[in-house]
Amino acid sequence: MKSRFLLLTIFLLLVKAEAQAVQYAFQVSFKDKQGAVSLNDSASFLSPRSLARREAQGIRIDSTDLPVNRVYIDSILHLTGGKLHEISRWLNFCVVLLSDSSQIHQLDGKAFVTGYRLVANYTTYLHRSDNTKTNNTSTSISALDGSRATALDATYYGNTWLQTLLVKGNSLADAGYQGAGKLIAVLDAGFLYANTNAGFDSLWAQGRVVDMHNFTYDTTYVFGWDSHGMSVLSTMAGYIPGTFVGTAPKASYALFVTEDGNSEQPIEVLNMVCGIERADSIGADIVSSSLGYNTFDISAYNYVYHTDLDGKSTPAARAVNIATSKGILVVMTAGNEGGDSWNNVLTPGDADSALTIGSVYVTGVNASTSGYGPNAAGQIKPDVCAMGQGAAVFYQNGLGGEDGTSFSTPQVAGWAACLWEAAPTATPWRLRKAITECANHYATPGNQIGYGVPDFSCAMSAVHVTDSTAPIYPFHITMPNPFHSNLVLNVSVPETQSIDFRMFDVTGREAMHFAVDFFSGQNPAREIDASYLPAGIYILKATGAKNHQVFKIVKE
Repeated sequence: MKSRFLLLTIFLLLVKAEAQAVQYAFQVSFKDKQGAVSLNDSASFLSPRSLARREAQGIRIDSTDLPVNRVYIDSILHLTGGKLHEISRWLNFCVVLLSDSSQIHQLDGKAFVTGYRLVANYTTYLHRSDNTKTNNTSTSISALDGSRATALDATYYGNTWLQTLLVKGNSLADAGYQGAGKLIAVLDAGFLYANTNAGFDSLWAQGRVVDMHNFTYDTTYVFGWDSHGMSVLSTMAGYIPGTFVGTAPKASYALFVTEDGNSEQPIEVLNMVCGIERADSIGADIVSSSLGYNTFDISAYNYVYHTDLDGKSTPAARAVNIATSKGILVVMTAGNEGGDSWNNVLTPGDADSALTIGSVYVTGVNASTSGYGPNAAGQIKPDVCAMGQGAAVFYQNGLGGEDGTSFSTPQVAGWAACLWEAAPTATPWRLRKAITECANHYATPGNQIGYGVPDFSCAMSAVHVTDSTAPIYPFHITMPNPFHSNLVLNVSVPETQSIDFRMFDVTGREAMHFAVDFFSGQNPAREIDASYLPAGIYILKATGAKNHQVFKIVKE
């Protein structure tokens, strides 16, 4: 009964809008992919870089990778007289645009269609010509000119130093990692001025923008409508040594517009799905987006936190989780609804697999507007926080400060790219694990701070720890974690032996070294005095006669 009422409400709203709207967007879902190309023809629908990412992580191509059956799409267009807007192979749907909404009923009873729903309506045609615009990459603006610095400190970073220092991001650059070889796809509302701002000179000169697409208007032009994406991009790609250095100034980028600033409709969520899929197809390593959704212009489409934001239900959350299964690290905003009637994180920041980012001041204290978790399934969200209050960004031809998770999110995405450069065999799961376990509230997470502010100096060490044991004559060690004063070891060994323990802090300095003799079988608990160690995260390595174990442990 509730679902019928919802459909009736939407129908009445559409009837009211019928007289003025001239174009309707419908999502059409398909029953199967029968007749699609074979998985053996993967090179025809995935780039070499995308295939290489899967191979490096041992990920198999599956049916979600297959394109949507083109015969189905052609049939939809023929029956409705519509225009194709976009296609999702992962969720097996397409979006068509119709001038006459009644034509969608031509699909009623078609065996290959599982359903359709209205996702947008427009009073002007959505796909309008952009012939007057060009992808001009002139960099004539000189207002941001800065001198090249050599020391990777405040002098080098300039305006971005405080947000860099907060998470010790400079430690990555100190070690020579600035995102080289990594591809970050940025999904936003528009990249106005990104092709003319001098702070992106090296980005364009070195050809590191590898793809651009506007999913809102189905065009390659992305340099209009909104400068939000340009400011977001600057936190990663901006590079004027001595004035402003982003978090991944040597990475490559794909620029995708998925948001429509003129309205808030469900189609934008589907645009995001298709944007994430394109990122996968071109071989992106990381997807970063400062967009999130909860309410729409037609309230009947609004998400309900307790039922929809469970980490796996909204189309965008599903896409994030699938992307992660394809070997992509997805970094998403928590949103700026903290303290308002919604208060919670947005989708797809609720996604199980998303590395979700909140906002803090330079002091590490949460911004009041940063969205609260957990998600509706109880998972900690946000995962970590970075400096979003007073974050340094590019404007049209100068510098400024902006507030919000929109600007903390891409910072973390850029540092994650550098971290991945430092550990090229890592997986998204290992990257996320290292980042969260090295955050300052890892032992005591909160609903707004998540696991806290990350420490990328620590993460650079932690990302190499695999917590694995050798298969021959394994011993078994457990301990309270976190611990307080004494380190309590519960050890079981298959044969009498001595085990050597070495503990390192996050800088790699040895903080403790001791050896203990154990008898065959389960041994009594052994307490080791660690009262003199400062609180923090440590890596403990235990080495026996025939194998070893590695642990991350926290002292409170």
